[in-house]
Amino acid sequence: MVKRKTYSRQFKLEAVRRLEQGDKAASDLARELGIARNRLYKWQQDVARKGEVAFVGSGRVPSDQDAEIARLRRELEQVTEERDILKKAAQFFARESR
Repeated sequence: MVKRKTYSRQFKLEAVRRLEQGDKAASDLARELGIARNRLYKWQQDVARKGEVAFVGSGRVPSDQDAEIARLRRELEQVTEERDILKKAAQFFARESR
């Protein structure tokens, strides 16, 4: 499994500041920093949207919809397992009654 590379808040803010200075093309700056150009633009959008609270915490906060999807997936897994157990039990008792 590949571990994702993480960047500090200061690194991201400095990258965005350098992008907005306009001294270099975004692709050159991204190459120099060792990141994808689209990642640089995403960080710029985050700063524009969130301002001072951009890049706090250790990642994306799951939305209510994401939490609901995760709950439903766990529930589906449990129900599927219960169904499989019942199928096997029905087969077992069908053989025993013959």
